[in-house]
Amino acid sequence: MRIAQIGFYRDPANRAPEQLLEAWPTLVDVAESAATAGARVSVIQSSGHERHIRRRGVDYHFLPLTASRSRPAQQALAALLGQLAPQVLHVHGLGFPREVLRLADSAPGIPILLQDHANRPAAWPHRRAWTRCGRLIAGVAFCSRQQALPFIEAGVLRRDTAVYEIPESTCRFRPGDAAAARAGARVSGQPLLLWVGHLDANKDPLTVLEGAARAARLLPGLELWCCFGQGRLLRRVRRRIRADPRLAGRTHLLGPVSHARVEQLMRAADAFVSGSHREGSGYALIEALACGLTPVVTDIPSFRALTGAGAVGHLWQPEDPASLCSALLAAAREGGARSRAAVRAHFERELSFEALGRKLAAAYEDVLARARSAPAAMASPVDRGRCARAPW
Repeated sequence: MRIAQIGFYRDPANRAPEQLLEAWPTLVDVAESAATAGARVSVIQSSGHERHIRRRGVDYHFLPLTASRSRPAQQALAALLGQLAPQVLHVHGLGFPREVLRLADSAPGIPILLQDHANRPAAWPHRRAWTRCGRLIAGVAFCSRQQALPFIEAGVLRRDTAVYEIPESTCRFRPGDAAAARAGARVSGQPLLLWVGHLDANKDPLTVLEGAARAARLLPGLELWCCFGQGRLLRRVRRRIRADPRLAGRTHLLGPVSHARVEQLMRAADAFVSGSHREGSGYALIEALACGLTPVVTDIPSFRALTGAGAVGHLWQPEDPASLCSALLAAAREGGARSRAAVRAHFERELSFEALGRKLAAAYEDVLARARSAPAAMASPVDRGRCARAPW
């Protein structure tokens, strides 16, 4: 099967294509996952540079897609699609309805699958383009089917739209020796909790701090290590730590760290903790699962999907420190190598390159089958619901 994966988002830094392939691992990982399932994958990425790169069986074409309102740019895209002859167009992101409409004009008759990347329903000024876009697409992929509901309720997706449960990406991290990782990273804790994410309202570090503080009463060796990029709440977090003797001395703010160091810390830790209110998937959670690290994460749709509804790890209620405290105590009681092996086995079944490839291939095949049998197979919302549950 020939697939074109298309990214309309333009790198604000306008990095060279070779740099972008290193900086955006998801761009590469999703393409290679589909290729593991036997698909012939071409990536078409919006860029300020025009380049063709072939890596590990995948072709990457960099073009000025977001300038596609101009006739030359649209003609170049149409010519490339004519050359590649894809059977399915897989578009990353739900924030480009006008670009998708132009894509449909450039490639009439080719079914389009959109994939959510933590998007929200369009605001009213853009609702008309979204509604038109929603009528022509063949399906939408979300990490959790529940995430489609706001788009349906807003009227930007039809109620009979085919919805596929597919995580945003996979991960190349692997488990490692915890003692060696602790020594190399110079971290400690019994248990050692790891936070990876921005210090913002959505990630809710203040609730996590309170939950950890309560758990520390029964887990006196507990330590929390925090890796973060953006620090909008950093001042409040620092004040909170200084003011609470249950947190002072056991909470460590590392700030930004390299991707390699994140893997080392995940190998060293006993549990990965997150307080997110909302996530498209949760890249840090996927990384933790790849390392066999027990997740203690909020009970939100994407995290339920990634953990198998809590089949591995523990789910707790957002904004509820008592719920987090209980989850941390339960995770501490379990612990051990058996727990790590079970988490990694779950990752292999559901989130590995091969697992993601199978899910993508099933969606591509279903989208193509629907297009071939339209309009009869497209008529019934009941049939669509069955099909959305069938592939996995």
